[in-house]
This record gives sequence, C-alpha cells and structure tokens, in this order.
Amino acid sequence: MNSQFWWYMARATGYVAWGLVTASVISGLLFSTRLSNGRPKPAWILDLHRFLAGTAVSFTGLHVVGLVADSYVHFGVADVLLPYASSWKPGAVALGVVALYLLAAVEISSLLMRRLPRGLWRGIHLTSYLLFWLATFHLLTAGSDAANPISRSAAAFVVSTVVFLTLVRALTGRRPGRVPLRQTP
Repeated sequence: MNSQFWWYMARATGYVAWGLVTASVISGLLFSTRLSNGRPKPAWILDLHRFLAGTAVSFTGLHVVGLVADSYVHFGVADVLLPYASSWKPGAVALGVVALYLLAAVEISSLLMRRLPRGLWRGIHLTSYLLFWLATFHLLTAGSDAANPISRSAAAFVVSTVVFLTLVRALTGRRPGRVPLRQTP
C-alpha cells in the first residue's frame, strides 16, 4: 500500500464530507423555502436532504479515521476529538472538531425528531448553519489544498448560494400549507 494512502484518504473524504454538508444545507433550504413550488416534489427534496446528511456523517467518520491513521501530521484520537488539542494548526483543527460535534447533534436529533419537542429539534437543527460555516472555514484554514484556486472558487460559489438561499428563506418565510412533522394525539 502507498505510504500516503491515509493522507490522500483524509483529504478526499474531507472534501466529500464538506460537499455533502453543503449540499444537505442547500437542499434543506430549498425544502423550507417557497422556491421549490412543488417541483421537484418536496418529499423528494426531503429524502435527498436526509440522504446527504447521513452520507456526510459517514464521510466525516472516514475523514477522522484517515487523519488518525496517517503518519504525516500524527493526529491522535484526542487531537480529532478535543478542540485545541492538536499542535498542528490548533484553531483550524478546532473548527473541524466543533463542526464534527454539531454534525452529530443535528443528525442524532433528526433521527429522534418525532420524540423531541418541536422547538428543541428546530433549535438543534438551526445549528446546521453554524456547522456549514465552521466546516467551510475548517476547509479553508486547515486543508492542505486551501490555497488551491479550485477550492477557493468552490467555497465562494457555495457560500454565495447558501447566503442567497438563507436570505430568501428569511425574507419569504416558510412554504404555505406545510404539514407538521410531529403529529399530536
């Protein structure tokens, strides 16, 4: 096996995880705004949103495994689980660690959505905006390819998209006639 396998795996899975988190946030914004107008069907967007988020969890896990297994920077388990424990770019790595915990909180609360009070679930789910920003800054400050023009361009594009959709969501409100996610007896 190539001695740089784990490093390449960590880099690739980090990019994919960031892309999946971004796509999940965008699909969630599309689902919750009036922009979808039923096309594609909101149920399809919701299914996509859930799939992207779940897959983001998997790729984030692979990213962490790749970092710990790689011998180039020497990340230990504590380095990837505790903010500021890493001696390599501690601030940038801490952004990723906090993003990891937010991703876990959003995903776990979403799986338990029907058992949680609606306000609690919504509050936790709104941290996905913070998750997106932390993951983006983590990519741009900790990533070894952060200076790459393609990385910068992709980040600028998706940041613009998320900001635009967030503004649309804030200014137009929710789609009319939404069925509540939690049924009361």
